[in-house]
Amino acid sequence: MRRRVLCRIVPPHILRNIAERGDDEDRERAHIALEGAAQARGQREAIAHGGGLLVVPTGEKQRTIYDARHRRELPGRLVRSEGDRRTSDVAVNEAYDGCGRTYDFFRRVLGRNSIDDRGLRLDSTVHYGNNYDNAEWNGRQMIYGDGDGKYFRRFTSSLEVIAHELAHGVTQHTARLGYGHQSGALSEHFSDVFGILVKQYARRQTAQRSDWLVGAELLTERVDGDAIRSMKAPGTAYDDRILGSDPQPAHMKHFVKTEADNGGVHVNSGIPNHAFYRVATLLGGRAWEVAGKIWYDALVHRLTPRARFQHCADATWESAGALFGAGSAPQEAVLAGWKAVGIDVSAAIVAGGPRLHVREEETFEPPAPAAELPIFV
Repeated sequence: MRRRVLCRIVPPHILRNIAERGDDEDRERAHIALEGAAQARGQREAIAHGGGLLVVPTGEKQRTIYDARHRRELPGRLVRSEGDRRTSDVAVNEAYDGCGRTYDFFRRVLGRNSIDDRGLRLDSTVHYGNNYDNAEWNGRQMIYGDGDGKYFRRFTSSLEVIAHELAHGVTQHTARLGYGHQSGALSEHFSDVFGILVKQYARRQTAQRSDWLVGAELLTERVDGDAIRSMKAPGTAYDDRILGSDPQPAHMKHFVKTEADNGGVHVNSGIPNHAFYRVATLLGGRAWEVAGKIWYDALVHRLTPRARFQHCADATWESAGALFGAGSAPQEAVLAGWKAVGIDVSAAIVAGGPRLHVREEETFEPPAPAAELPIFV
């Protein structure tokens, strides 16, 4: 059986630090979060209930929210469907609204019909587990923990976290980036890009006004930090005696070589994240109107499963030219943004030569069967 890929919004290095430096309760919660919610029994029942598999007509939002009632069985009890009134449960309403805002962004800005571009119903389960410290896209649906209240607040409270996880579903249905090393870091990067863009779009913020923080609402007041990640200044999001220090690099000269965390996917994603921040702020205005469309085009039409940072730089430069013209300001901004993090767009691409392709022997293996889909969080 193919090993399941686990990727969640809270990186494993934070959870390991909590397990090593926290008290006994911290240690237990951290280990549960590391093990992964999506491996719990009952995940197959989500398919039997139609969870995450139903498609609806083009352009029609369809959200379904379930309550796990602090168990680890999916999908849980149905508590809100599309068009239902708000409930007294804040997490239910936040999950409903966050999925809706993410759907609206992809539909209105990028012309995408839900996560799979075929009208996939957006299913979510809230109150998963007991004070569970994570949020996840498991290949079919969203899963939200309530947080421990000590270090993390409820995971439905952050719009960019919801959008980040749902964006893993977009990658799952487009480039299918392999979840390891640079391709895995790109998977995390694209989710951070669309997560921050959904937040900016919902708030009508320009690139200059955005905080560029991912998970800014998650950390409690007792944590010395601002968020899980910073795209503006990777490596500065938090510096806490329990959670540790933010290890993300912002430049290739500080690229972290490791086998932990699937080859450092939550760490090295700071490099392309910062490149995108540079491009968006160089262009100014609303980042979703130019930079966001360039990155989306590259993900959907140009990248392959084993793509590396160099491929992403080349692909976004090509997308900028295709969308906005050769030698245009967006294309020049892409060139400068990647250069700022130590990556030069390939000279052959700039000169109009054939674009770089991933070698055939590196082609990613086919997607797993439905019951073994990767888990993105």
